[in-house]
Amino acid sequence: MKFVKIKTYIDLLFCLVILPLIITLAPVEKWIEHRPFFFISLVAYLYLLYFVYRKAQLPLLFMQHKFMQAISLIVILILLTHLFTFLPFNKTDYISDTSEMRKHMLIQTIWFFFLIVTSFSISIELIIELFRQAVVKKEMEMEKSKAELALYKAQINPHFLFNTLNTLYGLVLTKSDKAESALMKFSNTLKYMYMQGSSEFLSIGEEIDYIQQYIELQTLRLNHHTHIEFHHEGDDYSLSIAPMIFITFVENCFKYGVSSDSDCTIAIHILVKQGHVYFSTKNRIIKHPDKQTSKFGIQNCRQRLNLLYPNRYDLQISEQNNTFKVNLNIQLA
Repeated sequence: MKFVKIKTYIDLLFCLVILPLIITLAPVEKWIEHRPFFFISLVAYLYLLYFVYRKAQLPLLFMQHKFMQAISLIVILILLTHLFTFLPFNKTDYISDTSEMRKHMLIQTIWFFFLIVTSFSISIELIIELFRQAVVKKEMEMEKSKAELALYKAQINPHFLFNTLNTLYGLVLTKSDKAESALMKFSNTLKYMYMQGSSEFLSIGEEIDYIQQYIELQTLRLNHHTHIEFHHEGDDYSLSIAPMIFITFVENCFKYGVSSDSDCTIAIHILVKQGHVYFSTKNRIIKHPDKQTSKFGIQNCRQRLNLLYPNRYDLQISEQNNTFKVNLNIQLA
């Protein structure tokens, strides 16, 4: 639809402004006085020529390798223009004292108009076609990105469900009083995943609430040896962010950084400031992760960040002195 509007505006510009201005470069007054039929025919022919080019879409024919059709059309139009050059003259013109130079200039003027209309029509059509292909390519890339994002999010959900169901299974198996509370929290996280997780973006405040519930759910299976530090602050919690960006790193903290018999601390901090969100985690490595599994989750998250925030994020991951650290900065606005 937008290309149709653009073409319409260009046609109006050419027909109402550009072509009339070009025609005034010729001795129009003399033509109207001495050769009115020729003048009317010439104007009609130039407009017809323009719309034939626009309808034929020569650049598109060449791009589609329809060379014979394109060349044939050009040859036909050249022949028609050549025949048109005989229109302003009759037999008396050649017998009388009409200047051969004037005849020659008139023929040159016709060919000049032909070249102007041809060049303008083909140039505009070429520009529009290149612009259309660029837009189509961009839309295809966006659709591809959406498909990839959907795949990455689908990969996150089963991982989250598997870990959480393990927690619930352990509480039920031990007949813990926390089982009922854990089930309610799990229900809330599922609601978030399938109602908000399907959205492209949501507020950073909603994402923080989700992480809060996830941490509370995981805390139910921990004893006094594990200390959780979760802190968040910000100047604008209404900023939009893609859902479930941080959950991979939070999951890894609880998967590899908790112990039932030695003291350990998990620190998770979120700061929203001046259009940026700063996320960080820090935990002691209690259980060394399987390299293949851990890399998959982090690579998944990095791919989502590349698609959603290209050149707008900085992810730093380090492992030193048996401590795992994640620092992620995303420019949201």
